[in-house]
Amino acid sequence: MTELEKLKHLLEHWIEHNEAHVKTYSEWVSKTESLGEKDLANILLEVVDESKKLNDLFKKAMEIL
Repeated sequence: MTELEKLKHLLEHWIEHNEAHVKTYSEWVSKTESLGEKDLANILLEVVDESKKLNDLFKKAMEIL
C-alpha cells in the first residue's frame, strides 16, 4: 500500500469518526439547553459547526486524492 493509499484510508476513517463525534456533540447541545445551560450549549454548538467544517476539509482532501 502506498503512502497516498494509506492517507485515503485515514481520511475515510477520520470522516467517519468525526461524524460520530458530531452526533454526540449535537446530543449534548440539546441536553445542556434543556438543563438551562445556554452558554455551554452555544459553545458545544460551535464545536459541532467546526467539526463539520473539518469534515468538509477532509472531503476536499479526498477529492484531490
